[in-house]
Amino acid sequence: MERVMRNKVAIAIFLLPSLALFIMIVIIPLFQSFYYSLQDWNGIGEQTYVGFQNYIELFGDSRKFWPAVQHTVTFALASLCIQLPLALLLALLLAGFVGRMERFFVTVYFIPVILSAVVIGQLWFRIYYPDGGLLNRAAIALGLMDPAAPTAWLGNVDTALWAVMIPVLWQYVGYHMLLYYSGIKSISPDIFEAAKIDGAGFWRTSFSITLPLLKPILQVSLTFSLVGSMKVFDLVKVITPEGGPSNSTEVISTLLVKTMIHPGTRYGYGSAMAVVLIVLCFLLYKSTGIITWDRSNRLERRSRRHG
Repeated sequence: MERVMRNKVAIAIFLLPSLALFIMIVIIPLFQSFYYSLQDWNGIGEQTYVGFQNYIELFGDSRKFWPAVQHTVTFALASLCIQLPLALLLALLLAGFVGRMERFFVTVYFIPVILSAVVIGQLWFRIYYPDGGLLNRAAIALGLMDPAAPTAWLGNVDTALWAVMIPVLWQYVGYHMLLYYSGIKSISPDIFEAAKIDGAGFWRTSFSITLPLLKPILQVSLTFSLVGSMKVFDLVKVITPEGGPSNSTEVISTLLVKTMIHPGTRYGYGSAMAVVLIVLCFLLYKSTGIITWDRSNRLERRSRRHG
């Protein structure tokens, strides 16, 4: 094996199939998308080169594109501020207190991740249904809602976006919880035992030992969460197929698909939108590494100071 690792020709031969596949599936489509974004094209007929006109029009579109960007960023912020802290808290509690039942709870929390987006979308659509939906029935039973005026959660501009956001956050809490849980379980129990002997409680141990040692997992989870939020599509499309009332749930991905495949197709304009989305995802990916590295190193330095 060592001889093979020293042979650069052998390494190149082993890497070539994967590299060729990566170039065909990722690199070439990226350049094609940029090329199409410079064209005025409906996807079938003749292409007309328009330069950066599609981008100029896109960034000047305050009626559809910028609201979609705002909704997408809201998804990302909700994931950062709600989903990840909740997943981390669940992982800490499961690893620290549950004991024998922890495998059961890990499985229960992970079940939504393996369910189809269509199934989850229909489930939550029934929960939000105005007449007889589970949420309205519970609110009426608790005296929080007038039975004669049930709330249309998905039909109200003020509530539609948050009503769609909750299923998205709920579905992937278990995914990030499992990442954190696995990372915590990979830490040597001797470290926690030594901390207990020194008098450290649950929260002190979590902030001074667990979080600094979870630095790689934190970065991976943060990257998956933010980039995934920027690309959210399936649940939004299933729950609100037309983008909600007054496009209140429209995100970049759904607007992109609507632009490229609906009547009046503008493939070049949609490609410009795709390029912008790719750039945003890449910037978020780079920023998550910097944020996680800085935060984790501060926690690690604090841990060393407390000995």
